[in-house]
Amino acid sequence: MPLIETPAEILALVAVLSYLLGTVPFGIVISRLFGLADPRTVGSGNIGTTNVLRSGNKTAAALTLVLDSAKGGIAVIIARLLVGEDAAQLAAISAFLGHLYPVWLGFKGGKGVATFLGTVLALSPLVGAIACATWLLVFALFRISSLGGITAPAIAPLAALALGQADKAIVLALMAAFVWKRHRDNIVRLIAGTEPKVGQKKPEDSE
Repeated sequence: MPLIETPAEILALVAVLSYLLGTVPFGIVISRLFGLADPRTVGSGNIGTTNVLRSGNKTAAALTLVLDSAKGGIAVIIARLLVGEDAAQLAAISAFLGHLYPVWLGFKGGKGVATFLGTVLALSPLVGAIACATWLLVFALFRISSLGGITAPAIAPLAALALGQADKAIVLALMAAFVWKRHRDNIVRLIAGTEPKVGQKKPEDSE
């Protein structure tokens, strides 16, 4: 974390507002706007991009991906502009946790990959670009969404360290740990060799 210079009450406000922004369930909102099935009723039951994609509507899935990413990035940018770097990093964690554990949905949210990438891009564009490139490369090679989803967060803190951004590396490592926790079932299937590739039918996937 950076040097904490912002008063505690302001940081608390940043944390709450960022969390609330993160809780906006765009997967559900977009699905309803497009007249699609609630993503919680299909596949893994998560609210993210992969379950929306199972509807067959790629536009809805793309919008979910962009908006889930954007809410994390927006929280970081606003906090940085209005308060400072300490607030920006707190906003990243808070928005990310809001997506994973939204109070409105009984704390059952998405797996966090899109929101993670959005917050990383806002925290450090270069590290974010490396993380996104990692996801794309792994996905292109293996066609397994969850493999990209756990590899990119693992690479991000290492990239931050390599670039001399140790404070951000701590934040990213914490967020990556949550992504891996949310993907524990996927990891078991990856080890067993039973994790499906995109296009194959399987109850649980990455986001």
